[in-house]
Amino acid sequence: MVAEEKQTVIGWDIGGAHLKMARTENGQITHARTVKAPMWLGLDQVRAALDQFRPLFQGNPIHVFTMTGELSDGFPSRGAGVRHILDFIKAEFGGDDLQVYGGRAGFVDLSDAYDLGPDIASANWHATAALSASIKGEGLFVDMGSTTTDILAFQNGRLCNNGYSDAERLLTGELVYTGFTRSALIGIAERVPVRGTMTPLMNEYFANTADLGRILGTLDEADDQYPAADRRAKSRGGSIGRIARMVGRDGTDLSEGEWIDVARWFAEHQLRMIHDGAFRVSGNAALSPVAPVVGAGIGRPQIMQLAKRLERPYVDFGMIIPAASNEIRDQASKAAPAAAVALLWSKS
Repeated sequence: MVAEEKQTVIGWDIGGAHLKMARTENGQITHARTVKAPMWLGLDQVRAALDQFRPLFQGNPIHVFTMTGELSDGFPSRGAGVRHILDFIKAEFGGDDLQVYGGRAGFVDLSDAYDLGPDIASANWHATAALSASIKGEGLFVDMGSTTTDILAFQNGRLCNNGYSDAERLLTGELVYTGFTRSALIGIAERVPVRGTMTPLMNEYFANTADLGRILGTLDEADDQYPAADRRAKSRGGSIGRIARMVGRDGTDLSEGEWIDVARWFAEHQLRMIHDGAFRVSGNAALSPVAPVVGAGIGRPQIMQLAKRLERPYVDFGMIIPAASNEIRDQASKAAPAAAVALLWSKS
């Protein structure tokens, strides 16, 4: 289909923890936003999040969708999750102008999407990386969200992915299951140095990666939309107390500077996990040494550090796409898959 002039397209990324939206007017992002939507508690949570966006539906826009929420444990299987989410889209949006992004299968009508579950499931990474490839030609696309990090190489304007499903991408290094706010610290390391001694961690969800960013000053509080692990204060002192609990201590047991060092160690260890994946992916594709890292997601502070480690230029996803303002560029980068499907459809 050829996009019409002055066409309004709204892109959606229906995730397991957040609903992301980006609205385009005549091929330019004019609005982007990410809202908490805990899929594991039921699709009613997604419906409540969607209600916040309905004022932007004026003008009979075309809606295009991608998803990752099918992996939620609220569904018995990924296939069932895809079908339930497609049913949700049909019920909430209706109409004929509903397109679903099938990754390697391209865009398909909603009615045809039911037969393409394996292509549609968690294909949001494909949209953002494919758009980046079409714009930059060669590079390493890295999107770090609240829970996961996608790493994709591209050359000659095309993706060089070795995996497609989540299971395949975990094996290739193209999916690293660690994120900027929601990842439990026990998932990053088993031990952490405390006053020079490698100390085992409590195998409990006492703290998460948002606590690291809060202590280190790299977190935008607006990006941490879920309660703290202990549901207490989202403050530096609160985060120190949660990290202290991970090693059986109270926050007052060490100085603030010592706890900052512990947080810095955790952030560094997480970066190594992503670095290992990036080395594998860029090495498999034999990328040029000057090919940039294109960074997207709320975890861009970590991706900038990754680019330095790889000795590659850093380019922000928000700066390579058409957008109405720098603030919208930033929000579109945080909601990158939604922005990508909207722009890909607008360009089709």
